[in-house]
Amino acid sequence: MENGRILIIDDNRSVLSALELLLQDEFSDIGYLTGPKELPGFLESGDIDVILLDMNFKAGINTGNEGIYWLREILKSDPDISVVMITAYGDIELAVKAMREGAVDFVLKPWENEKLLATLHAALKLRKSRKEVNKLRSEQKRLKSSLSGNLNKTIIGSSRPVSDMMKIIEKVASTDAAVLITGENGTGKELVAIEIHKRSKRRNEVMISVDMGAITETLFESELFGHVKGSFTDAKEDRTGKIEAANGGTLCLDEIGNLSLALQAKLLNALESLRIIRVGSNRPIPVDIRLICITNRDLDKMVSEGLFREDLLYRINTIHIEVPPLRDRKSDIPLLSEFFLKKYSEKYGKPSLRLTSQSIDALTAYDWPGNIRELQHTVEKAVILSEGDVIKPGDLMLKYSTAEEFDNTEKTLGDMEKQMIISSLRENNGNKSAAAEQLGITRQKLYNRLRKYGL
Repeated sequence: MENGRILIIDDNRSVLSALELLLQDEFSDIGYLTGPKELPGFLESGDIDVILLDMNFKAGINTGNEGIYWLREILKSDPDISVVMITAYGDIELAVKAMREGAVDFVLKPWENEKLLATLHAALKLRKSRKEVNKLRSEQKRLKSSLSGNLNKTIIGSSRPVSDMMKIIEKVASTDAAVLITGENGTGKELVAIEIHKRSKRRNEVMISVDMGAITETLFESELFGHVKGSFTDAKEDRTGKIEAANGGTLCLDEIGNLSLALQAKLLNALESLRIIRVGSNRPIPVDIRLICITNRDLDKMVSEGLFREDLLYRINTIHIEVPPLRDRKSDIPLLSEFFLKKYSEKYGKPSLRLTSQSIDALTAYDWPGNIRELQHTVEKAVILSEGDVIKPGDLMLKYSTAEEFDNTEKTLGDMEKQMIISSLRENNGNKSAAAEQLGITRQKLYNRLRKYGL
């Protein structure tokens, strides 16, 4: 028995009785009307999948005009309902007219049971397919809307490492090559993925991001490939998977290094064939996606340790982009700091707030183990806790660690000099003049050493 709501409208009660006997074991929900006058109420009260509609309801009239009228009314109410017309008069022109008006098929009385059943099952399948397409379109529209905010985000910085990275992004974005983005936590790898999508041929399509580290083994196939109703206990309706939802656009798999070998094999099979099969179904669904993967793990090392499939690495790694840590692009820190200051001063109603030059120096001198994410949170916290119109170095509450500074074991003279400079800058909250004075050197010499040690 197939799940679906079938409504039969015919003024001949013997026809209704015969259809009831024929269909009661085929469909889960069947309704009957002897005339179309009650049809508007039916359409408002429930989700009807298929309507088997007689074309004539008045004795002696066989023009089919009544059936055409009610066909139009049904499709006004729900354009996706599958309407099958039924009549005792074999008029091919009438059949063509009904099909042009939106009927999905035409059945003649007396009917052949097998043919009628096949027609209704096909009509129900079409109805379900239309609903699924509409659901997918709605989901894509929602995702595009939610993504529009992300698409306004951009990569900030003009340092050499960032400029070099942007050149690679520019070259690869216009292609459909798979991209692997690596880098430490907090470096902005997601922004790089968004930038690639924004510059690609698929920029007007959706970009679906999936946190692979958050998907459990049991839900992996359902989340990525989708499922059909009844395929497992909680599958109460058909569901589109993330890969299918990204069809025509970009699929971004974050934390791909967290997948088990078993799940890697399933993912590789889908990526290689560009087809997915929903859980509980046997029908392959072709997909057209641009693949971007993100990880903070060393996948080459994982391959050598037997933790990551080498063939999957080749599949996702046509182009590799390494996002530089913030400590390697310190000249971008003032610009990033001002960007976050503007964002959070507006958010928290402190538009006149500014960073002092000493605060900028302190931010630049810090090593930022948490990268841009740590800088963002530091500035937000300083904005929230600020009491005046300026943020001073002490307001930043940077978490300096001095353990490394006093560990001189097997250090070269250069290492020790670098540590002394770092320590002095931190003690003076990034004030280079004060640090130079404390070290007993000129400000210019301090700058020279900062460049020498990449500080």
